[in-house]
Amino acid sequence: MRILLLTHSFNSLTQRLFAELREDGHELSVEFDIADSVAEEAVALFAPDVIVAPFLKRAVPESIWRRHLTLIVHPGIVGDRGPSALDWAIQNGEASWGVTVLQAEAEMDAGPVWATREFAMRAAPKASIYRNEISAGALAAVREALARVADWRAGRWAPTALADWPNARGQWRELMHQADRRIDWSRDTTATVLAKIRAADGFPGVADALFGEPCQLFDAQPGTAPAGAVPGAVVGRRDGALLRATVDGAVWIGHVKCGGSEHPFKLPATLAFADQAASVPRVDTDPEAAEIGYRESDDGAVGFLRFDFTNGAMSTAQCVRLRDAIAAAGARPTRVLVLEGGRDFWSNGIHLNVIEAAESPADESWANINAMNDVCLALLTLTSKRTVAAMRGNAGAGGCFLALAADVVWAREGVVMNPHYKNMGNLFGSEYWSYLLPRRVGEAAGRRLMGDRLPLLAHRAVALGLIDACFGATPDEFAAEVAHRAAALAADPALPGHLADKAARRAADEADKPLADYRAEELRHMQRNFYGFDPSYHVARYHFVLKSPQSWTPRHLARHRDLGWQVPAVNESAAV
Repeated sequence: MRILLLTHSFNSLTQRLFAELREDGHELSVEFDIADSVAEEAVALFAPDVIVAPFLKRAVPESIWRRHLTLIVHPGIVGDRGPSALDWAIQNGEASWGVTVLQAEAEMDAGPVWATREFAMRAAPKASIYRNEISAGALAAVREALARVADWRAGRWAPTALADWPNARGQWRELMHQADRRIDWSRDTTATVLAKIRAADGFPGVADALFGEPCQLFDAQPGTAPAGAVPGAVVGRRDGALLRATVDGAVWIGHVKCGGSEHPFKLPATLAFADQAASVPRVDTDPEAAEIGYRESDDGAVGFLRFDFTNGAMSTAQCVRLRDAIAAAGARPTRVLVLEGGRDFWSNGIHLNVIEAAESPADESWANINAMNDVCLALLTLTSKRTVAAMRGNAGAGGCFLALAADVVWAREGVVMNPHYKNMGNLFGSEYWSYLLPRRVGEAAGRRLMGDRLPLLAHRAVALGLIDACFGATPDEFAAEVAHRAAALAADPALPGHLADKAARRAADEADKPLADYRAEELRHMQRNFYGFDPSYHVARYHFVLKSPQSWTPRHLARHRDLGWQVPAVNESAAV
């Protein structure tokens, strides 16, 4: 079918649906929901059989849903209505939740139900549940709904009216306001504080104050407070996060947004409050809450290096810590090193928010890209053991090439990769991509990937030769299989031969063209991006960080706006 994705932005769910439905054989185009007239024009140009709205912040115009089948993806169980579905579910401690595909009608979220999926809730931030359980459920429900379109048009099937749905337990809920999210530090337990911040994670955060200054809190994890800590007091710092006491423990606050400040966007808490945090003692408790962690298998054969950076962004300081962690892991007497990344993101490359907040964004960009290159170099030159990139979550830009620096690359099913840089103001990119990409897929395919600018599913990346394997429907299944496969690599009698071949190939490649030359060539282009006359990168970064409203849909997504696009002469099936 011809499917138009009408969406507020090209977020993680929209990217997943776009890539998966294209693989299913549908013809896809995307339009950002900027204004009624723009959406109406997109429908007229593309003449879709179905409109799917995976992520909207306002109602679909009546001029569209009355004439064209429009399916809304709602992140709630059947009967749930309102703009804060997942927020309420997390804050209220729902044991299970769901995602529903319903037909757009006059009353928001109240149209007939086409498909739904439910799942068990876990203790996690809203953004994490959205990227995992909601995205997986939405894909399954959308596929089910699309499979019913032909029968619906022929009158052989009809969606179920909300009033007729058996045992619907959802209800209308108002927009969650900051008053609903307010933390009472003198009374709220650690579990309550975590639920409130997790329900607001991603957007809008919880309005509060640190060091007497108003801010929004994000990215909370449980912590341990020192004896006698006063609830609400900041009692420690570590790796960008601040430790704040509660009535029965503490929470680590990883990121904050200070709306009235010079930088009204999310930053690591210790950076946003740099002067105040400097006098807070460093605390090294709660290793499970640390950004970087290392463990080994029971037999000591496999090392697992976790680096869970919020949204996959890696600042200069984080890159330095990860580089040192790789060196330390490399010195251990293991045979295989598995780099796990984070649960939701493997890596998305340089930290644009930290760069935007710097006194000189150009200088910080330069420092950050060089630090990213150092991480890749540490992995590329680690020839004493087999290295594995185990991509539990999505990856973008330099993060994709950090994964390719490993000997073996595995990804979880459903992981989306964006192995290109141009969407960020035509960045050229570094991270040794000009060396890593051709040796995986060849020169021609590499050029196509870098110019495509579209999301790439993990299983498609396997077919292209970009990565080695894709498995595991859930993060837990993936982790178990990674451990099993890594143990097999470590026990392989041929491992010494593999390591010898690896060292020999690295030496031959170095003799043919040193890694330093690839890096220098890439950085010459990056220097123009950062310091040259064309400000595209700086403009794109600014709007990305400030979450500026979309003013147009990029042409590589809005295929219906390509020059030469022709509306089919007849497409009567598109109309309801």
